[in-house]
Amino acid sequence: MPDLLIELFSEEIPARMQARAADDLKKRMTDGMVEAGLTYASAAGFATPRRLTLTVEGLTAESPTFSEERKGPRVDAPEKAIEGFLRGAGLTRDDLEIRDEKKGQVYFAKITKPGRPAAQIIAEVLEDTIRNFPWTKSMRWGAGSLRWARPLHSILCILTDDAGEAQVVGLDVDGIASGDTTRGHRFMAPDIFSVTSFEDYTAKLKRAHVVLDPEERARAIWQDATNQAFAAGLEVVEDPGLLREVAGLVEWPVVLMGAIDAEFLDLPPEVLQTSMKEHQKFFSVKNPKTGRIERFITVANRETADHGATILAGNQKVLSARLSDAKFFWENDLRVAKGDQMQPWLESLKSVTFHNKLGSQAERIERIAMLAQELADVTGVDADAAEQAARVAKADLSSEMVYEFPELQGLMGRYYSEAAGLSAEVAAACEEHYSPLGPSDAVPTAPVSVTVALADKLDTLAGFWWVSEKPTGSKDPFALRRAALGVIRLLIENDLRASLLDILLYCYSPYESKLSFEIQQDFHEQEKTAASFLGLSAPELEELRSAIIEERKLKGTSKPFFALNLNFNEIVHPGSDLLAFFHDRLKVFLRDEGIRHDVIDACIAMEGNDDLALLVKRARALQAVLSTEDGENLVQGFKRADNLLTQAEEKDGVEYSFGADPKFAEDETEKALFAALDAADAKIAKASKEEDFTTAMAAMADLRGPIDAFFEAVQINSDNEILRRNRLNLLHKIREICLQAADLRKLEG
Repeated sequence: MPDLLIELFSEEIPARMQARAADDLKKRMTDGMVEAGLTYASAAGFATPRRLTLTVEGLTAESPTFSEERKGPRVDAPEKAIEGFLRGAGLTRDDLEIRDEKKGQVYFAKITKPGRPAAQIIAEVLEDTIRNFPWTKSMRWGAGSLRWARPLHSILCILTDDAGEAQVVGLDVDGIASGDTTRGHRFMAPDIFSVTSFEDYTAKLKRAHVVLDPEERARAIWQDATNQAFAAGLEVVEDPGLLREVAGLVEWPVVLMGAIDAEFLDLPPEVLQTSMKEHQKFFSVKNPKTGRIERFITVANRETADHGATILAGNQKVLSARLSDAKFFWENDLRVAKGDQMQPWLESLKSVTFHNKLGSQAERIERIAMLAQELADVTGVDADAAEQAARVAKADLSSEMVYEFPELQGLMGRYYSEAAGLSAEVAAACEEHYSPLGPSDAVPTAPVSVTVALADKLDTLAGFWWVSEKPTGSKDPFALRRAALGVIRLLIENDLRASLLDILLYCYSPYESKLSFEIQQDFHEQEKTAASFLGLSAPELEELRSAIIEERKLKGTSKPFFALNLNFNEIVHPGSDLLAFFHDRLKVFLRDEGIRHDVIDACIAMEGNDDLALLVKRARALQAVLSTEDGENLVQGFKRADNLLTQAEEKDGVEYSFGADPKFAEDETEKALFAALDAADAKIAKASKEEDFTTAMAAMADLRGPIDAFFEAVQINSDNEILRRNRLNLLHKIREICLQAADLRKLEG
């Protein structure tokens, strides 16, 4: 069985495109070959800046002969129908077979497709892959129509048999003919050479100063970089993303370590690291004793006679210019922070739009500061400290450093707050209030930081919900799912008890106040129209409007209200829709804990479902009970009782909820169930009140035995109407007691 080797050799492919391109080449080629009837044992794709490579082992030499029988039209069908069938089958009328069926004689065709050599199939699939390659960005060059990430120079495509003989798979794409040759490193080994197999190819590339495997290049870079830093008593700052990118910039990595000029060493280490990474693709090297960034690692793409001295000198010259800019920004920003406590930055945010429907950044800061004060009781912090932190947390957005490096927002806020003489907790909040940014990001624990982080995210969510800019499908341009998950983690991981609906009502108050003002402004101009529309006099309409506005202040609404379009059904809590969104994100968050969606639904149906910490506590307890045999069987018993009761109530047209009386119990299991329910009722009610859901769920699970025994021994729909009513009322008692812990009706199965 032959092995296939393909190399598409071009000018330098951007590093960000390489990994996906190698995967796309592998998928498109293997899918196309399999669809054409070829099978293979294994396949692997590789990428360097100048080449995409695919190796396929154990490929079948040819596709199998394929036969199929195809039923056609009836013999007496219209001539055009028969001709169409013949064209589709690629046959003549003489090739058809006539068979008798129930509805008459029918044409049948036997179609045989002979197998084809692998080389023929590969040529077709490869040409189609090259011409339709899914680059995110591509270009044309010369007079041809072919598009590629960068100009394509050559195509290597060979099949190597078991004896080691290589056969070129012939194809031509816009004048680029396939062959068995390639080139090595652009500068160190530019000559053409031929290859006979993948092993021969990789060995010759290595001798020509090309490391084919990107993971091997990354390992070599990291090992050499850490060794050089260790020899100098320093450490390389880990950056997996930068390592992957740099590995995609070189075919023959040569690691060089250079020094940073002393005048820049006092810059914040994050500034040095960000500047070197973004502009130069340098790794930072720090002193583990002081934490200062003192040197840098650069990766060259060639060896030189002076062992990289010229390359390092050039890099250091460019780096000094970049760091001079960073130093200028830093010193200017410090003057503003120390002299004016960042007030000029806060003033400038009045002219920075946060969202065209939600106002400026300054207006948003005002809302966050008010909300942080309101949340102080929840997080247990001083309201003034929370407000101060909220007011300065985003001041650094106007700083020169953050303008140059947006990824440093928050971090620079901490440095500038410290320079302004603000408290350590306020400075920490400036940096930490953006967290958590993702599922793996740490959650702030400092109370002031938690308060501002919650206020920031809740204001974002409430605002975009107010203007109906909600996530749809896979689209979430304002990262609202991430913000909701951040709120969930902040509340749960810090064990904060709060009513989200109450908080959201407060979040909407600035919008409600503005809306009420707009209504007041517009009302008198349209007084006559409104009165005519509703059939009311102007005073009556004024009174109604005032009543509705007052009602909205109490209950709120998530939709704009105007006197001409009154809809009392829309006078609902403005956060109800947003709370449902939180519940959906909570299901995703708890999935990793193994808590089922229906378990969360069963707890959401209970009172207090806007207290997420309480909700999670209840869900974890219920999940723990359901993982036991008693818990799972109890659910089945509960559902049986609930179904029987529901059916009887629908049939009889009455509600069996007037209390079951033990004096009418005949069977011992019936009497035992009465006693068990009374004991469980007291225990569950007490535990639920104390929010001891583990005890409440355990007491509920203890009912499994008495309920099972009751159903096994007793017939609910007895001929004795008194017994029947009493037992149905007993089923109601089972339902009522079990529903104190969670709504078991929401559980699946």
